Amino acid sequence: MSQTTRTTRPTKRRAPKFARLPLLDADGRPHPLENGLSIATFTLGVIAFVCGLFPGAHVAAAWLGAVGFWGGFYSQYVSATTPERALNIIGIVASFVGVAMGIYHGGFLP
Repeated sequence: MSQTTRTTRPTKRRAPKFARLPLLDADGRPHPLENGLSIATFTLGVIAFVCGLFPGAHVAAAWLGAVGFWGGFYSQYVSATTPERALNIIGIVASFVGVAMGIYHGGFLP
């Protein structure tokens, strides 16, 4: 009895449409968690930076900057592609500047 091996192509599992960001998925594979963390780091950093420009928003700048800063470090640790890492660094720096300005204007408490 001759045994034949049958080669089948593995099926590709597609990520949901909202998780596919072609600019951040430089390797062609979807990374929904890493993309989400990178975007969250960037967003928190930008908001913290903008809030840090206004002395009355020092509480928001300090807290959002601190969360964005430490969350950005974790996001950088688990990142998979270079564009994710670049977005993380921008977010981490913006978070640091935001938290520094928030502390300068009054700190974490109102």
